[in-house]
Amino acid sequence: MAANKFGRYIWLVDLIKNHPRITFRQISEAWADSGLGDGKCLPWRTFMNHKEAIETIFDVIVECDPKAGYGYYIADDELQGNNLRSWLIDSYATLNQVQADSHLQSRISFEQIPSGSRYLQILLQAMRKNRVVELEYQSFSKPKAYTFEVEPYHLKVVRRRWYLIGYSPKRNVIYTYALDRMLSVGITDKPFELPADFDIDHYFEGCVGIMADDDIGIDRVVIKTYDWARWYIKTLPLHASQREIARDDKSITFELWVRPTFDFMQLLLQQAGQVEVVEPEWVKKRMCELAREVWQRYHPTLPIEEGISLLKQGNKPLE
Repeated sequence: MAANKFGRYIWLVDLIKNHPRITFRQISEAWADSGLGDGKCLPWRTFMNHKEAIETIFDVIVECDPKAGYGYYIADDELQGNNLRSWLIDSYATLNQVQADSHLQSRISFEQIPSGSRYLQILLQAMRKNRVVELEYQSFSKPKAYTFEVEPYHLKVVRRRWYLIGYSPKRNVIYTYALDRMLSVGITDKPFELPADFDIDHYFEGCVGIMADDDIGIDRVVIKTYDWARWYIKTLPLHASQREIARDDKSITFELWVRPTFDFMQLLLQQAGQVEVVEPEWVKKRMCELAREVWQRYHPTLPIEEGISLLKQGNKPLE
């Protein structure tokens, strides 16, 4: 299949996904403006051929709704139910549009994952064949690298890092391994069987980030956000469970059902003083402890209580 034809399919899926009940006339006009059709409208016959190809290649059904002006939509929210397929289509659609607008390529920048992707292919191969891998791994918390075997279950991207979620036969537990800490990866001839009851969504239920700590249960966390952070967090939720429960002229209060792990608290600390934990009490206490650690990093000889007093007085410099 020609790459440009594949790109057209991706473009059409992305357009209909983002504009439910879009009419053929609107699709045709968007096609002419996209750079893919050389300024010409999309012929009806081409549209129908693309629609059939999309169902065959992506297993995505494009339906027509006569009650909505014969608008087209993705049936049954199929893309929302398949994270990988949705991610691939979204990513390719963006690249596809940039390539179509070649004169804009120097004006568009993408954030890159710094390292770790070099082992993706071999890990995917091991997952496809259900083969145990041997890792040489350098943990941040250990002075020397060590070698061990892992049954590769799942790959996940979190905050610009690739992670492997796998079972350790030696320790009889599932661990998370960062690909950028792998020094070498080899596929062994040892087969393994992915447990039928392994569910990655259940494994990371309530998690914000990569830490899936069974010792920390899912808890109701209420945060009060101020100034710019209230709008930032509203438009880019910290977790899928986030919902607004109160607001006034100066703040918005959100409720989340999450595992308050260290990476969740790190995320709150990134908002500086614009986020306040309202409950539970133990999370408030831990956030205060982290804030104290930050203070001591900058002012090791000045107790935080004295520092707060100096700040309240206004012009007295901090040591």
